[in-house]
Amino acid sequence: MTLTSASARSVKGEKTRSLILEKAIELFRQRGYDETTMRMIAEHAGVALGNAYYYFASKEHLVQGLYEQLEAEQMDASTAVLAREKSFKNRLAGAILAELTVLEPYHRLCAALFKHAADPASPLSPFGPASEPIRNRVITSYARLVEGAHDTIPQDLKVDLPQLLWLFKMGVVLFWIHDRSFGRNRTYHLVSRSVDIIATLVSLMSMPIFVPVRKKLLKLMQGLKANPS
Repeated sequence: MTLTSASARSVKGEKTRSLILEKAIELFRQRGYDETTMRMIAEHAGVALGNAYYYFASKEHLVQGLYEQLEAEQMDASTAVLAREKSFKNRLAGAILAELTVLEPYHRLCAALFKHAADPASPLSPFGPASEPIRNRVITSYARLVEGAHDTIPQDLKVDLPQLLWLFKMGVVLFWIHDRSFGRNRTYHLVSRSVDIIATLVSLMSMPIFVPVRKKLLKLMQGLKANPS
């Protein structure tokens, strides 16, 4: 096989994979996750069932593909915010709001997937091993958010703050999933108020009087990392 033909097959394979994922997401949104089968997805994509399973071993793998797609779009959206904003508060608020904007068209689907993602044993859990690569990329992006802020943030806090921000973001997403207010206004109000509190606490953590509290917080984080179960 020549290099050219190998490259052509690789490009064709990636197009087929993208098509299957695209059609799966369409069906998940139209029919619901539980009602959609791999056979339906294969038929909708115009490929053999075996070909669909070749690229995605299960519906859960397709959802992981959706997670990856949304994560990439969210990172692109937040990059523009981080290039523009310099304060920690504005960088965090802007990034979270940009990420929610990307998620909004998938609100109904995310709500349907939540009952699966809430199961710790499910491969769809954002806290599980299957989601670790995506989780690590998001935490890395929050590390850039912290490092690029002009605020004074203690160096030891910078190590664990990105993970804490990821946990905060997951809490916001959970609230957003259950938010039925017009335009998701309650979620945006929550982000505004909570980010203000977080920014204030981060600012206070650099003061000598709060050093003991900071040390206890970081010790707690280290304990959670050492004993994830």
